[in-house]
Amino acid sequence: MSDPTTESVQDFRLRARDWLKANMLSKEEAPEWNAMSISPEQAERARELQAKLFQAEFAGLYFPREYGGQGLDREYQTAFTEESSPYEMPLLFNTPTLTIIAPLILEMGTEEQKQHLSKMISGEELWVQFMSEPSGGSDMAGCQTRATFDGENYLLNGSKIWSSYAYFSDYAVCLARTDWDAVKHQGLTMFIVKIHQPGITVNQIRQSDGSTEFCQEFFDDVPLPLDDIVGKPNDGWTSAQCLLMHERASTGGSSPYASGTAGTQKAPIDDLIQLARGNGKVPDEYSRQLLAETYINQTVQSQLVGRVIAATNEGTLPPTSGALLKLFSGKNSTRRATIAMELAGVHGAVFPAAEQKTPGVNTAAANRFIFRQASCLGGGSSEIQRNIISERILGMPRELAGDRGVPYKDVKKSATREN
Repeated sequence: MSDPTTESVQDFRLRARDWLKANMLSKEEAPEWNAMSISPEQAERARELQAKLFQAEFAGLYFPREYGGQGLDREYQTAFTEESSPYEMPLLFNTPTLTIIAPLILEMGTEEQKQHLSKMISGEELWVQFMSEPSGGSDMAGCQTRATFDGENYLLNGSKIWSSYAYFSDYAVCLARTDWDAVKHQGLTMFIVKIHQPGITVNQIRQSDGSTEFCQEFFDDVPLPLDDIVGKPNDGWTSAQCLLMHERASTGGSSPYASGTAGTQKAPIDDLIQLARGNGKVPDEYSRQLLAETYINQTVQSQLVGRVIAATNEGTLPPTSGALLKLFSGKNSTRRATIAMELAGVHGAVFPAAEQKTPGVNTAAANRFIFRQASCLGGGSSEIQRNIISERILGMPRELAGDRGVPYKDVKKSATREN
């Protein structure tokens, strides 16, 4: 292996290219991968691939070396992402393990908690977020899951929902209310929670397309040691803000911790071109306009990512500017799914995926269309992003809030819950 402290980006790129060709399967050779319906067996394969990258020192490129990474600049990770795009990659580890939770632990965790980082990078641990609640929507600060201190541990009770892949993951970060006398954004604490232990029930949620990615968790007196608090007790909103900043960067395409094609905004439109060809729509002027629109939107998103990253690094835009990327990315993904469905036409709504033998038939387009609004919800809704942009980037006055300055126990809630 070359010395990462002296190797140029170009030399690194060439070394990565040779290693990938010799050691990784191409996407055509690899087993089929459906990000919305991953089995435990596929998760194990992702762990094996992540471990393979780690052993070859191609995992965690942007993470510090003392925590299992390579301590390289963003340019090296970008080069590896580009070179690995034709190959099977353990993309399951990107979000939320490496791009959201690991940076949170890196910035706000204790030294003991940071020992988890090398296990994430090596593929030993998969992490999820226990943040959303059945009654909360995008109002994360309206957390009603509670953790009550019993003199030794906190006892966790309540429920979380929309947790991706919790059924085969190992750990989670969980926001819970620890002081009901404090105002809404105070009295919260962020915890590390081991998922598979007594007191935690994980239920998979079957969606309209049959996938079971999302889960709901129920907590019954789950003991949480003081050592598992991320940040400070009753200051969990600070930890949550850190997590959300990295989540917006991840979903917006600007996270320096992402590895593989999910971490780039140079997504091709080849699949849409093939879809149009299969349906005989390439000569159609309107279809060609839709393809051109998709290409333009992808180009704009790629340029926007670079611009926001540069401005944030220079200090001319605040760290909350990830909301710009999250908003555009969500709207772009929604529009892309709509265009794909238009190009598929009636062929997008017939035959199960296993019977796709007819040219132009594409049930994946229909599934993405049904699920299209998710890209505007995960990581905070588009409305939340617009609020952040107006208040924290443009400096506009904050919107009115009836619960501001009121002890949370006195705030009207959508469901009655014991305090």
